[in-house]
Amino acid sequence: MADTENDDQSKSEELADTRTDWAEDRTVLANERTFAAWMRTGMACIALALGLRAVFSATDYPLVAKAVAELFVGCAILIFWAAAKRSQNTQRRMDANDTNVQSGRNMIITAVTLTVGAVATGIILWLL
Repeated sequence: MADTENDDQSKSEELADTRTDWAEDRTVLANERTFAAWMRTGMACIALALGLRAVFSATDYPLVAKAVAELFVGCAILIFWAAAKRSQNTQRRMDANDTNVQSGRNMIITAVTLTVGAVATGIILWLL
């Protein structure tokens, strides 16, 4: 009788551990999806900057249009780096079990690449 109770408790603990591992994996994957969403939001800020510059290019105050466009480029850069930092912090707290975790290095490379693109876009917008 005692062996049956121990076996049931052991199986129950094993199932709980498996569920916990799966929950951690889901959280890791959700973190990566959130990172991607923030990258898209930053790129949307750049698209908004381009749109504002295009719409207000014929205004009597071109410097104002350029400044507002640059504001959104700056927002995009902040979003890229905030997303990378938050994602790395979340990854440090999580243990991946069955998933392949995106490396923090890849997230930094993505943030750097998009930042360079945002800066280049900002320069081009200012020169137009």
